Amino acid sequence: MASNQFAVASPPTDAISALKFSPNADSTRIVVSSWDKHVYLYDLRDENGAVGEGKLLQKFEHRAPVLDVCFGATEDEIYTAGLDWGVRKIDVPSSTQTVLSTHEAGVRSVVYSKDHSLVISASWDCTLHVHLTNDPATLPAIIPLPSKPFSMSLTATKLVVAMASRALHIYDLKALALLTAQSEGTGPLNKVEVEPWQRRESSLKFMTRCVACMPDDAGYASSSIEGRVAVEWFDPSAESQARKYAFKCHRQTADDVDVVYPVNTLAFHPVHGTFASGGGDGVVALWDGMAKRRIRQYQKLPSSVAAVDFSANGKYLAIAISPGFEDGKEDVAEGTVKIFVRELGETEAKGKGAK
Repeated sequence: MASNQFAVASPPTDAISALKFSPNADSTRIVVSSWDKHVYLYDLRDENGAVGEGKLLQKFEHRAPVLDVCFGATEDEIYTAGLDWGVRKIDVPSSTQTVLSTHEAGVRSVVYSKDHSLVISASWDCTLHVHLTNDPATLPAIIPLPSKPFSMSLTATKLVVAMASRALHIYDLKALALLTAQSEGTGPLNKVEVEPWQRRESSLKFMTRCVACMPDDAGYASSSIEGRVAVEWFDPSAESQARKYAFKCHRQTADDVDVVYPVNTLAFHPVHGTFASGGGDGVVALWDGMAKRRIRQYQKLPSSVAAVDFSANGKYLAIAISPGFEDGKEDVAEGTVKIFVRELGETEAKGKGAK
């Protein structure tokens, strides 16, 4: 194992579903959700302030497996989504959990928009719930979706929802915030029909596994179960749309056969705008989306890469691995669920053309 990469102490006991760094640039906290029905809060710094295997600060039990997690306005608030159908807020200092809303099926994704004080959840009941965090008295707006959501990501102005049947909706966050603020008192369900800013069909032929937005608010990348990543731009002009492209990745040759793995996770570097991908092959790669080139590929890890994220200052890359069940086995063997953190060199995640 590289000396600038270390395993985090006390990992979850079952498959990891999501991992996120604190939004604070000087923080080394990460929050992790797991199928073991817990959310874990770690600090990578030890008692002496050195970054290493770190320590588990707190563990928050849920009633069912937790499928997604994110920080809120500060690292003292955490939002979770899971198979208990609930969207929860965790207040870290008091360890209290509050149910913000309940869907009618498992909740696949949850995101927080600091620019609009919104928590948005996407559920397999084919709805979005939009919560205004600065006005807890307001009921969430419930927005129907055409099909099951698989992944969700946002920028300062837009929300991208990737769904089944290759459907993709892009919403204007300002419009969602306004709608939620005005929807108070429209009945217990609060259902509202909202026209997305854009409707798109995925450039990828197979099921979308992950979508991640560019930090400069220009577009997004999406990945599929069939070892491909697509890079697209929001600008609807023909010139901008002509720039979109897709490429093959996370494939390995075994006995002269090309074995294709799902690309489970994507994350953009907050400073350089390059992105990381993690696959069922246990490999993490860094890409320069502008130059259409791979920057580097890291050493193969013991199991499938479930989630990746960069720290807010871009200095660290966290990688969660879990059995991806690509081999048909459902048992979680010891040592197959781990969280690695890599301290990045100054130019490690820079694009090929960056100065």
